[in-house]
Amino acid sequence: MYGLGNAEIKVMKVLWEKGDLTAKELSIEMNRICGWNQNTTYTLIKRCVGKGAIERSEPNYLCHAKATREEVIEEEMSSIMDRLFDGSFDKMFAAFAGKKQLSDEKISQLKKIIEG
Repeated sequence: MYGLGNAEIKVMKVLWEKGDLTAKELSIEMNRICGWNQNTTYTLIKRCVGKGAIERSEPNYLCHAKATREEVIEEEMSSIMDRLFDGSFDKMFAAFAGKKQLSDEKISQLKKIIEG
């Protein structure tokens, strides 16, 4: 769908949190958060536009997150499940759950999620 890399996802997170920003505003924010220079941010915006995740408009190269956080999370989770767990949700869930001691409350919450 989008195929965003880690740096591109950082840009998207800022847009999801702050809403539409001009490219200049976004580059200032990315410099504050990541120490990136303006050219780095502009390159990442261009990549995201090319992948359909960001829509830009005038005036001032206004950037709008076209991809939602939920879409990107779903895509990333699906990719992880496919690459690391042979597409098996059971294997993925067991790997995550097996690394932590879950409280009774967390187990109850997970059961509610699973039951829908």
